[in-house]
Amino acid sequence: MPRQSAAVYRRRRLAVLLLLVLVLVAVGGGVWLAITQPWSASAPADRTPTPDAAAPATPTESPGASPDASPDPSETPGIAACTAEDVTVTAVTDADAYPAEALPQLSILLANTGTRDCTLNVGSSTQIFTVSSGDDVWWRSTDCQSESSDMIVTLAAGSSVPSASPVVWDRTRSSTDTCEEQNRPRAPGGGASYHVAVSIGGFASETPKQILLR
Repeated sequence: MPRQSAAVYRRRRLAVLLLLVLVLVAVGGGVWLAITQPWSASAPADRTPTPDAAAPATPTESPGASPDASPDPSETPGIAACTAEDVTVTAVTDADAYPAEALPQLSILLANTGTRDCTLNVGSSTQIFTVSSGDDVWWRSTDCQSESSDMIVTLAAGSSVPSASPVVWDRTRSSTDTCEEQNRPRAPGGGASYHVAVSIGGFASETPKQILLR
């Protein structure tokens, strides 16, 4: 056999080494694929959590609860409307006496003195404030009322509720014919006595509140 040169031996060793490297890469790659299986049918390609998976679990219903079931009328009786035996209405003012130019602010204190909750329309459509001097009615809140609304509320037994915003009396005489007039007759002062009465939801105050105009 003719003797081969050193260059041939080097090329053969390089080819063997390259073949060995290719075998190791193939084996190693096969092991990685077997472990991770990025496109396996059993593992979804998109790893982003779905909204359902990311959301916290909601509490389960308690045993026996049925959100769609209608309540038994015998177990949840309706709340009846208030009657005169249930309600007490009181006229309230921000002061007992008013100096000149001070305008009285009138409010209502509504109390459920009964033993049961009851419902009542307390909207402005049912409120009437009246200011009188003796038998002479000087001012009525409904004379020039432009808008009104209804509001049904539940009064808890034994509770007292004041009106949210007072009604201001401008110390003039009102009537439905003089709402746009700027110079309506002014109520005399000098210590004159007036009485404030209120009603709400069809129930009137039993005793009017006295005020003095200086």
